[in-house]
Amino acid sequence: MTAEDKQVEMAKAENPSAKQKKQIKQVIVVEGKSDTQRLNRLYQVTTIETNGSAVDERTLLEIKKAHELHGVIVFTDPDISGTKIRQAVVDAVPGVQHAFIERDEAKPSHKGSLGVEHASDSAIEKALVNVYQLADPAGNAVEPIAQKDLITLRLIGTPDAKDRREYLSGQLHLGYVNGKQLAKRLALFQISLDQVATVLENYQKK
Repeated sequence: MTAEDKQVEMAKAENPSAKQKKQIKQVIVVEGKSDTQRLNRLYQVTTIETNGSAVDERTLLEIKKAHELHGVIVFTDPDISGTKIRQAVVDAVPGVQHAFIERDEAKPSHKGSLGVEHASDSAIEKALVNVYQLADPAGNAVEPIAQKDLITLRLIGTPDAKDRREYLSGQLHLGYVNGKQLAKRLALFQISLDQVATVLENYQKK
């Protein structure tokens, strides 16, 4: 290897963008330009930016067209705005996939709001590997988990409920979810009571 070749190899090692990037077939819905730039550092990917939680009709039509052609993954911030965007997209474009990042993975190194752009490479890769697609409502739907069962599993209404929810969400890659949202999120992704109970069996062993 010549001295020039060595310099090229060193430059590739120091600059991730110089390496071969994995291509993502689906179009990814993100909240803003910073998220797009962050994903482009890791992947060859096309994004659609919502530019806020009030997703307009034009953007929803763009997402619908992208879903028909390529498939869509919704990858928004783990906060109220991100949840609102997800719901707007789900209502307008059934069948999209979802990627979630944990709240502690989306914290900025300085003051600021939570965001996908602040996440590490490994956190982003993990989220995009563990995508969810909503089940077909016409199929064999899983019975929704009752509130009494969530109480029995100490996921709501107990002092350690928040910690147990965070553990469950982390293991199932559900993203941040509070007590009021939990039953709906589990039903949304067709997660059964048995699945939840199995995950929580390991909570005490962690």
